Amino acid sequence: MSDVALALGGASFDGLVKIEELAGQGMVTLRGDLTDKAIVKVVKDVFGVTLPGIRETVFAGSTGALWMSPDEALLLCSYDDAQAKADDLATKLADSHALVVNVSDARAVFQLKGSMMREVIAKLAPVDMSPDAFKPGMVRRTRMAQVAAAFWMDDASTARVVCFRSVAAYMFALLSTAADDASAVNHFTR
Repeated sequence: MSDVALALGGASFDGLVKIEELAGQGMVTLRGDLTDKAIVKVVKDVFGVTLPGIRETVFAGSTGALWMSPDEALLLCSYDDAQAKADDLATKLADSHALVVNVSDARAVFQLKGSMMREVIAKLAPVDMSPDAFKPGMVRRTRMAQVAAAFWMDDASTARVVCFRSVAAYMFALLSTAADDASAVNHFTR
């Protein structure tokens, strides 16, 4: 695992939710027409997942795809496989109008785990976090306080947050403050 992947030294916080930095997440950005059959086929061949629908995620084990915009997907894999998968994807898409970049070292990932996860995120992002509006399998690309971020739920009490590595310490501080035991609002537990 790269020393770069351990930007905060595996930071963790335990409050309303447990927050952990997840080191070693491989991430490949794909820009292009996400409905192009050639692109869809190559992503399936290289990453083993289909491209997701609008604001959705698709996972097959530890490999996944996140919808980021109409022409952008974030593809997830192990850190050690990211460059090889990015190279393979780029080679196979050489005749398509597409951009492929390994962004693993440019991003940080945090996991939030606990029954108050929705409340912690709702304090920071302008997203309806009610269980009817945001469910596992959905992703949101938004802002959390002052920084760009994306997040999705792995299950009913676990979410992952991705941000630029350059603001990882700020994001960790934001999440930790929102998860402080003294800050409970109990909006989603009424």
